[in-house]
Amino acid sequence: MAKRQSLKELQERLAQRLTAAKTEAVTATWLAVEAGGHRYLLPLVQSGEIFPWSVLQRVPYTKPWCAGVASLRGGLHGVIDLARLVETAIHSHAPSVSERVTSESRLVSLHTALGVNAVIWIDRLLGLRNPAMFSAIGANPQGAPSYFTRSLVDVQGQSWQELDLQALVTEPEFLAIAA
Repeated sequence: MAKRQSLKELQERLAQRLTAAKTEAVTATWLAVEAGGHRYLLPLVQSGEIFPWSVLQRVPYTKPWCAGVASLRGGLHGVIDLARLVETAIHSHAPSVSERVTSESRLVSLHTALGVNAVIWIDRLLGLRNPAMFSAIGANPQGAPSYFTRSLVDVQGQSWQELDLQALVTEPEFLAIAA
Protein backbone atom coordinates (compact mmCIF):
# COMPACT_ATOMS: atom_id res chain seq x y z
CA MET A 1 0.00 0.00 0.00
CA ALA A 2 2.86 2.38 0.84
CA LYS A 3 4.42 1.83 -2.61
CA ARG A 4 1.11 2.61 -4.32
CA GLN A 5 0.72 5.83 -2.29
CA SER A 6 4.32 6.91 -3.06
CA LEU A 7 3.79 6.32 -6.77
CA LYS A 8 0.60 8.39 -6.72
CA GLU A 9 2.40 11.24 -4.90
CA LEU A 10 5.25 11.09 -7.41
CA GLN A 11 2.80 11.29 -10.32
CA GLU A 12 1.06 14.28 -8.76
CA ARG A 13 4.37 16.11 -8.18
CA LEU A 14 5.47 15.41 -11.76
CA ALA A 15 2.15 16.69 -13.11
CA GLN A 16 2.53 19.91 -11.08
CA ARG A 17 6.11 20.42 -12.30
CA LEU A 18 5.11 19.83 -15.94
CA THR A 19 2.30 22.35 -15.62
CA ALA A 20 4.67 24.90 -14.09
CA ALA A 21 7.27 24.29 -16.81
CA LYS A 22 4.68 24.77 -19.56
CA THR A 23 3.55 28.05 -18.01
CA GLU A 24 7.14 29.32 -17.69
CA ALA A 25 8.00 28.37 -21.27
CA VAL A 26 4.92 30.12 -22.65
CA THR A 27 5.66 33.39 -20.86
CA ALA A 28 9.42 33.35 -21.41
CA THR A 29 10.66 35.83 -24.01
CA TRP A 30 14.43 35.54 -23.75
CA LEU A 31 17.22 33.10 -23.15
CA ALA A 32 19.46 34.72 -20.54
CA VAL A 33 23.19 34.15 -21.05
CA GLU A 34 26.53 35.45 -19.83
CA ALA A 35 29.54 36.14 -22.04
CA GLY A 36 32.70 37.96 -21.06
CA GLY A 37 31.22 38.94 -17.69
CA HIS A 38 28.18 40.67 -19.24
CA ARG A 39 24.55 39.55 -19.22
CA TYR A 40 22.64 39.25 -22.50
CA LEU A 41 19.09 38.42 -23.51
CA LEU A 42 18.68 36.39 -26.70
CA PRO A 43 15.13 36.33 -28.12
CA LEU A 44 13.77 32.79 -27.96
CA VAL A 45 12.14 33.17 -31.39
CA GLN A 46 15.55 33.90 -32.92
CA SER A 47 17.51 31.29 -30.96
CA GLY A 48 17.86 27.64 -31.80
CA GLU A 49 19.29 24.62 -30.08
CA ILE A 50 21.72 24.77 -27.16
CA PHE A 51 24.79 22.56 -27.52
CA PRO A 52 27.47 21.63 -24.99
CA TRP A 53 30.96 22.92 -25.78
CA SER A 54 32.45 21.16 -28.78
CA VAL A 55 35.92 20.83 -30.23
CA LEU A 56 36.57 23.69 -32.63
CA GLN A 57 38.58 23.77 -35.80
CA ARG A 58 40.34 27.12 -36.15
CA VAL A 59 39.84 29.02 -39.39
CA PRO A 60 42.80 31.16 -40.43
CA TYR A 61 42.48 34.74 -41.68
CA THR A 62 39.16 35.45 -39.99
CA LYS A 63 38.14 38.22 -37.62
CA PRO A 64 39.10 37.74 -33.95
CA TRP A 65 35.53 37.02 -32.88
CA CYS A 66 35.30 34.01 -35.22
CA ALA A 67 36.42 31.22 -32.90
CA GLY A 68 36.33 28.61 -35.66
CA VAL A 69 33.91 25.96 -36.89
CA ALA A 70 32.29 23.07 -35.05
CA SER A 71 30.56 19.95 -36.30
CA LEU A 72 27.16 19.85 -34.62
CA ARG A 73 24.61 17.21 -35.56
CA GLY A 74 26.54 16.47 -38.73
CA GLY A 75 26.64 20.07 -40.00
CA LEU A 76 29.42 22.64 -39.88
CA HIS A 77 28.60 25.79 -37.93
CA GLY A 78 30.64 28.94 -37.58
CA VAL A 79 31.34 29.66 -33.91
CA ILE A 80 30.98 33.32 -32.93
CA ASP A 81 32.59 34.39 -29.66
CA LEU A 82 29.89 36.75 -28.34
CA ALA A 83 32.18 38.43 -25.80
CA ARG A 84 34.81 39.29 -28.43
CA LEU A 85 32.21 40.31 -31.02
CA VAL A 86 30.63 42.86 -28.68
CA GLU A 87 34.00 44.13 -27.44
CA THR A 88 35.19 44.62 -31.01
CA ALA A 89 31.97 46.39 -32.03
CA ILE A 90 31.92 48.84 -29.12
CA HIS A 91 35.63 49.53 -28.63
CA SER A 92 36.87 48.88 -32.21
CA HIS A 93 39.47 46.43 -30.98
CA ALA A 94 39.50 42.84 -29.91
CA PRO A 95 40.57 42.00 -26.38
CA SER A 96 43.45 39.65 -25.87
CA VAL A 97 42.56 36.02 -26.24
CA SER A 98 42.07 34.23 -22.97
CA GLU A 99 40.94 30.71 -22.39
CA ARG A 100 37.37 31.05 -21.17
CA VAL A 101 36.10 27.57 -21.90
CA THR A 102 34.65 25.98 -18.79
CA SER A 103 32.22 23.18 -18.05
CA GLU A 104 29.45 25.81 -18.32
CA SER A 105 30.41 27.02 -21.81
CA ARG A 106 27.66 26.48 -24.38
CA LEU A 107 26.97 27.04 -28.05
CA VAL A 108 23.58 28.56 -28.90
CA SER A 109 22.55 28.13 -32.52
CA LEU A 110 20.81 30.83 -34.47
CA HIS A 111 17.30 29.93 -35.59
CA THR A 112 17.22 28.30 -39.02
CA ALA A 113 14.87 31.03 -40.27
CA LEU A 114 17.78 33.49 -39.99
CA GLY A 115 19.57 31.57 -42.75
CA VAL A 116 23.01 31.50 -41.13
CA ASN A 117 24.80 28.32 -40.08
CA ALA A 118 26.31 29.77 -36.95
CA VAL A 119 26.32 29.30 -33.20
CA ILE A 120 27.11 31.82 -30.49
CA TRP A 121 29.67 30.86 -27.86
CA ILE A 122 28.50 31.89 -24.40
CA ASP A 123 30.21 31.41 -21.07
CA ARG A 124 27.09 30.14 -19.30
CA LEU A 125 23.33 29.89 -19.43
CA LEU A 126 21.34 31.87 -16.88
CA GLY A 127 17.86 30.55 -17.67
CA LEU A 128 14.72 32.01 -19.19
CA ARG A 129 13.44 35.54 -18.64
CA ASN A 130 10.18 37.33 -19.29
CA PRO A 131 9.32 41.05 -19.32
CA ALA A 132 7.82 40.91 -15.81
CA MET A 133 11.31 40.22 -14.42
CA PHE A 134 12.54 43.68 -15.43
CA SER A 135 11.77 46.97 -13.73
CA ALA A 136 13.36 49.59 -15.99
CA ILE A 137 14.88 50.35 -19.36
CA GLY A 138 18.46 51.58 -19.22
CA ALA A 139 20.59 53.33 -21.81
CA ASN A 140 22.54 51.43 -24.46
CA PRO A 141 26.32 51.85 -24.28
CA GLN A 142 27.77 54.65 -26.35
CA GLY A 143 28.66 53.41 -29.83
CA ALA A 144 26.46 50.33 -29.43
CA PRO A 145 25.99 48.26 -32.59
CA SER A 146 22.60 48.11 -34.31
CA TYR A 147 21.85 44.66 -32.91
CA PHE A 148 21.74 46.08 -29.36
CA THR A 149 18.01 46.72 -29.05
CA ARG A 150 17.72 47.93 -25.47
CA SER A 151 19.25 47.66 -22.06
CA LEU A 152 16.98 46.34 -19.32
CA VAL A 153 17.37 46.43 -15.55
CA ASP A 154 15.98 43.56 -13.50
CA VAL A 155 14.39 43.84 -10.07
CA GLN A 156 17.78 43.10 -8.43
CA GLY A 157 19.29 46.11 -10.24
CA GLN A 158 21.40 44.08 -12.69
CA SER A 159 21.74 45.33 -16.27
CA TRP A 160 20.94 43.10 -19.22
CA GLN A 161 21.55 43.83 -22.89
CA GLU A 162 18.88 42.60 -25.29
CA LEU A 163 20.26 41.48 -28.64
CA ASP A 164 18.43 41.30 -31.98
CA LEU A 165 19.96 38.26 -33.67
CA GLN A 166 18.19 39.03 -36.95
CA ALA A 167 19.83 42.46 -37.04
CA LEU A 168 23.16 40.82 -36.15
CA VAL A 169 23.13 38.45 -39.12
CA THR A 170 22.44 41.31 -41.54
CA GLU A 171 25.33 43.46 -40.26
CA PRO A 172 27.93 43.93 -43.01
CA GLU A 173 30.67 43.50 -40.36
CA PHE A 174 29.20 40.16 -39.30
CA LEU A 175 28.86 38.89 -42.86
CA ALA A 176 32.40 39.91 -43.87
CA ILE A 177 34.22 37.42 -41.67
CA ALA A 178 37.58 37.55 -43.43
CA ALA A 179 40.27 39.50 -41.60
